[in-house]
Amino acid sequence: MHLSGFVIQSNGDTAWDICFDGEVSEGLSALIIGIETHLEQQMASGEWPEIIELIPAYRCLTVRYDPLQSSPELKERLERLVVELIELNDQARTPSQPPGATTVEIPVCYEGDYAPDMNALCERVGLTRDEIIRRHSSPRYLVHMLGFTPGFLYLGGLDPRLACPRKAKPALKLAAGSVGIGGSQTGVYPQETPGGWQIIGRTPVQLFNPARDYPFIARPLDRIQFVPISAAEFKALALLQEQGLPGENPSC
Repeated sequence: MHLSGFVIQSNGDTAWDICFDGEVSEGLSALIIGIETHLEQQMASGEWPEIIELIPAYRCLTVRYDPLQSSPELKERLERLVVELIELNDQARTPSQPPGATTVEIPVCYEGDYAPDMNALCERVGLTRDEIIRRHSSPRYLVHMLGFTPGFLYLGGLDPRLACPRKAKPALKLAAGSVGIGGSQTGVYPQETPGGWQIIGRTPVQLFNPARDYPFIARPLDRIQFVPISAAEFKALALLQEQGLPGENPSC
């Protein structure tokens, strides 16, 4: 992957944004996560003591730092590191994925009250319910980033035929696990929150659980596969989860 360039710009008085020119893509996400991983490894060994937090996004990496420990050279050091890692990435010709990247299966019920906007989507895109389910559950979506609320996955790979505008008037309360389409993206609401996406299903799986060693169901550069289930299967899986039994975090 070749990038035309990047810029490091101030984000308030305690952070730098490393912003890239490239279009949102798997290669760009892999580069951003690669830079984050590299910095985390160096931070663990005592380098970059001024850095507090790293926040990856679609086209940038935010570096939060302690202004009391930071030096004027921090920006220049980051620039040199990014140039070095971009050159290594270009030489490799293929994006490097972090160790342990996997595919996570998320069961989704596309029936009845679990899919309150399915009929509206059918009319909007001119497809049957079965065809929408087939097209939505076929891709292995790439996790570009997490954000918005804890555990919300920003996914790439939605079938263009399913793209649909967000609601003109957002819903005040969506159930946790609601699966929606907003523009050219699809995603799952981890918590009960307001939301403006078209809801076409729901999962009983928790995307965020602070009691787990890793609280999120997936990491950036993992893949997500939605698996259609019936209403009866939804209720059975939800019961297992309430009881804390296996089946909470299915993956392959």
